[in-house]
Amino acid sequence: MLSSKHSVTAITAALVFTFSLFAQRVIIDKDNGFPAVSILNPSGRQVNIRPVSSLKGSIGFEKDGAVFWIKGKPEIMAGEAGATACLWKIDSLTRVELQVDTRDNEIEWAFTLKTGDHAEATQWFINIAADEDEYFTGIFERVVDGPQTNSWAEGIETAMNLRGEHVEMKLKPTVSAYAPFYISSANYGIFVRGTWPGNFDFCREYQNTVQIAFEGPAFAFKIYLGNPLQIVQNHALETGPSVVPPEWALGPWRWRDNHVHRKEYYDGTEVHAPFNSEVVEDVLMMQAYGIPCTAYWLDRPWGPGPRGFDDYEFDPERFPNPEQMIRWLNSRQIEMMIWIAPFVMGDMADVAEEKGYSLKSNIWKQARQVLMDFTNEEACQWWGENGPGKLARMGIKGFKMDRADGEKLLDSLHLVTSAGTTYRENYNDYPVQYVRAAYHAVNPVLNEDFILFPRAQYTGSARYGAMWSGDPRGTPEGLRSVIIAVQRCAVMGYPVWGSDIGGYGRMFNRETCMRWLGFGCFCPIMENGPNVDRGFWNSPDTPAYDTELIATWRLYAVTRMKLVPYLHDLAKEASQTGMPIVRPLFLLYPDQPEAWEDWQTYQFGPDILVSAVWEKGKTRHSLYLPAGENWIDAWDGKKVHKGGKMIETEVPPYKIPIFIRKGSKIDLGNLNGLYQESLRIAAEKPDLTELEKAEGWHQDH
Repeated sequence: MLSSKHSVTAITAALVFTFSLFAQRVIIDKDNGFPAVSILNPSGRQVNIRPVSSLKGSIGFEKDGAVFWIKGKPEIMAGEAGATACLWKIDSLTRVELQVDTRDNEIEWAFTLKTGDHAEATQWFINIAADEDEYFTGIFERVVDGPQTNSWAEGIETAMNLRGEHVEMKLKPTVSAYAPFYISSANYGIFVRGTWPGNFDFCREYQNTVQIAFEGPAFAFKIYLGNPLQIVQNHALETGPSVVPPEWALGPWRWRDNHVHRKEYYDGTEVHAPFNSEVVEDVLMMQAYGIPCTAYWLDRPWGPGPRGFDDYEFDPERFPNPEQMIRWLNSRQIEMMIWIAPFVMGDMADVAEEKGYSLKSNIWKQARQVLMDFTNEEACQWWGENGPGKLARMGIKGFKMDRADGEKLLDSLHLVTSAGTTYRENYNDYPVQYVRAAYHAVNPVLNEDFILFPRAQYTGSARYGAMWSGDPRGTPEGLRSVIIAVQRCAVMGYPVWGSDIGGYGRMFNRETCMRWLGFGCFCPIMENGPNVDRGFWNSPDTPAYDTELIATWRLYAVTRMKLVPYLHDLAKEASQTGMPIVRPLFLLYPDQPEAWEDWQTYQFGPDILVSAVWEKGKTRHSLYLPAGENWIDAWDGKKVHKGGKMIETEVPPYKIPIFIRKGSKIDLGNLNGLYQESLRIAAEKPDLTELEKAEGWHQDH
């Protein structure tokens, strides 16, 4: 869906001032007595800051509980460092100052309130006119605001386009990637600076207006002008650059939510392994099937104590011989990852409180968890040395960084951090502080050979870690939500992203999981689990020994290994140029209306196009192939489609539609043959007794 482009006409009696090498023009006039600001956009329609009505203006602020809408034209004067300053007098004691600075196709805006009584503004408002068919996206990975279950509610229709939605810019668990940044199909983007909470209303209250409101004594934002891809790249570079994971982190992962050290494997075979039986079961079974795995992560509980997370120590009953287990995994080219949190427990909790390293926080399930204050540099060093740094020295190279997104944080204007910021201003910045502290703890030990995988994100997070999509439900709508999430995150500047294949929690559906495996293969991170803490050879769905599910896993894990070098190059490109790894079609083909409408189809780098299917029971799927290219069906290399049309293809549960740009060097091999081979291999149940013997583990071990 594309907005119409309007020609720029002269505005009578307007106050005009010009900025920059590109003769970017900002025009200020009046409308209903309020300022009417027009920003001439060489790439699309002009951006218009306009009043909503005769009572609700274009630019406003709140002070002492009252809202004031700025009126009239400003006085113009020279600003700081070459900027232009605008001044509106509200009354004899109050004035609003605006600094405007244009560089290339980017315009910086900074509003401040000056008062004789030194009172501060508590909130700012700006209203931007919208065309009737204008499209907006970015902001957050949730499909819609509110409880996260709303994002996978049955019958949900909202997808990539946020028009008609209201979004509170304040972290909510557990689907928690946020960025105060959106792009418009009218070829502009807005990025609000700072960490104060705010709100975006995308034409919900008023059909022709985007309403933006942010708290804080001052208000600064940037307007980007250009096509959507240019804007996304510029914003990603400004808030990044994003991390480049090591190649092993881009292969297939395996994990469970809980690990029990059992006396028997899933089939009753006696355990003789010296390590956690479920870790061993997973690794031996994957090895027997020929399913590649490059990383294995342990979720909580893995330590001692009532919540399994005391003092960054391993629980010897649950995980005997942890350092030997790490070496055993490494001997199979598998790296170990582990769950951590921004709070400490056990003896570390006592130390953190005694030394003043903590923030006041919500009590979670009545457990004593002391939340770290990452604005305190001494606290960061202590936590890093005794937490993730200690684990890195053991050989652990991946950290699943949970929480930090509102489950523990208190929201207060009266409580302050060690840096002096209020808890409320610190709220959105907390996940950035958390991942930065972990990065600085681990990097000196592992020298970039590691990955941080937090679920909460805000401006600046991508510099330090990849991201995990929280806890989506294992339903068709849960899969639908992550298809949207990976593309929204690509827009926001979080290019290295992965979701829990199969969904999280106690809901599991084999068809949804099969489709999720295909989708996960063509995401920046491919992590399989938790599958209700079971393997597909002991599936929670019917059949328990699921040959087709095992075969689908093998199909996409083997295919993923072929993609690792390609994906590593894409991660480097994202870091260097801001180009996302997953590329929504409208970023690449903004002049093709279907590229805005087909949100299930995206490019995975420049040469691969996939169309993710989420509906249960679906047998055929329609998708758009962009014009300007010829596309080879990866499932049938004899089929070459000229782009610029919708096509229909068969989609059994194991099959995600994949197309290769003609002329590229990508070769995924015989996918149908690989699936048939995988079915034959999966049909033979591995003998765990023999697999153990091959490891040298005997009855008397």
